[in-house]
Amino acid sequence: MDILGYSGSGWLSSALYLLLLVLLSSRPKGESESSAFTGLIQGAILLILLVHGIQLHDSVFTPEGFVFGFAQDLSLIAWVGLAFYWFQSWFLPISSLRWLVLFFALICSALPALFSGTLISPTAVSDPWFKGHFIVATISVGLLSLAAMHAMLMSVQDRALHRQLAIIPNSRVAHWIEDLPPLMTMESLLFNLLYVGFALLSLTVFSGLLFSQALFGKPLVFDHKTIFALISWFLFAGLLVARWRVGLRGRAAVRWVLSAYTALLLAYVGSRFVLEVILQRV
Repeated sequence: MDILGYSGSGWLSSALYLLLLVLLSSRPKGESESSAFTGLIQGAILLILLVHGIQLHDSVFTPEGFVFGFAQDLSLIAWVGLAFYWFQSWFLPISSLRWLVLFFALICSALPALFSGTLISPTAVSDPWFKGHFIVATISVGLLSLAAMHAMLMSVQDRALHRQLAIIPNSRVAHWIEDLPPLMTMESLLFNLLYVGFALLSLTVFSGLLFSQALFGKPLVFDHKTIFALISWFLFAGLLVARWRVGLRGRAAVRWVLSAYTALLLAYVGSRFVLEVILQRV
């Protein structure tokens, strides 16, 4: 694999994310965002998505074959999350998520330049079952990542409203929180993300359980990845049932979302990280 060539493109997308964050911070505090500025930022995000997407393609589809690992997984999750954000931001009041999504993408886009990943069996990758499972899994985790960031933003907003978070009056953070939609609107947006993300996660988890032999070339094994994936699925399912039956909301819902997402990351990223970095196995 051309690590030097890839590293250049990896750092390029990270540098572009950093420049965009600097541009966002240059806007005077308290000043409303003009439509021209919003259009500029949206155009810049689209451009960086293209650069980041090319970087991902080159790091995963190499001359040696399909290369994947925890770094590529996180980078892809961040890319999907940002793509969802970019599309939905045209229709929904979620501009407040922009900083979190871009910062997450900044960190994750640099990881494949540092961790090269593992060469995956070409036989598995050519299987249509594997391809479908891989695409749906990536989209579901990316969408649920966006929901988790949204939940973290709600937590900050809730604490600020209840004066449990010290914020300097007239500071950039204070104006940022004031620009957020009402908590009820934020909560409604959160559950809209969760409904779609959970549906895709269900398809991912149960396709993996039922078609393990076809997908991965081996019978179902209840390893750490499978166990954490099931824990995450049950947590998200419990959250949505509690929302439907008893109207669960507020801090309890936010904590539930973050707990479920932590289990999801441990399943799809944590297991790869332990194998590749800590145990140094392929």
